[in-house]
Amino acid sequence: MLIEFLLTSLIVVLMPGTGVLYTLGVALARGGRAGVIAAFGCTLGIVPHMIAAVFGLAALLHASALAFEGVRWAGVAWLLYLAWQALRAGGALQVSGQVDARSGWQVIATGILLNVLNPKLSIFFLAFLPQFIDPEAGSAVPRMLALSGVFMAMTFVVFVLYGQLAAAMRTRVLARPRVMTWLRRAFAGAFVALGLRLALAER
Repeated sequence: MLIEFLLTSLIVVLMPGTGVLYTLGVALARGGRAGVIAAFGCTLGIVPHMIAAVFGLAALLHASALAFEGVRWAGVAWLLYLAWQALRAGGALQVSGQVDARSGWQVIATGILLNVLNPKLSIFFLAFLPQFIDPEAGSAVPRMLALSGVFMAMTFVVFVLYGQLAAAMRTRVLARPRVMTWLRRAFAGAFVALGLRLALAER
């Protein structure tokens, strides 16, 4: 059962989404260290959903249309804000040779909010984790926390790898300002598309 969990989790993590997109963009704009920081922020953003699923709060989110809609539209607004930031020269994808403490915390905070404001993550955990829990093996909470920890670790490692691959291409991209301009537009368009997909999602 553990092998099935690991394989399923790997497939889920590898699928490009908002976290991967954000990590790629930050790594391209600011380098490999910033990509690691972005991956860390996105991974931390999973924690509230994990806690919600483990302690049953996600069921309330799924059952309450008002709660779901509130989180969903906040997430849509945040994705559109990130799209605008991506287009700005001094925004989220600002080209920089280094990441200081202040900008590092900003990268982490953005990554956290990116995942916190995605209500689908809570519902995903609620539907995903119980499949790998034996109800006859005692309390499910410790095992759900353990599996969630494995999922988060896998998310962090995969996101870091995505970021480092993007950072490896950074020199070539920065040598062509027009390429960076088009990349900003592409990332902005992708964030808008993800926002629209979330806006049209059903519970």
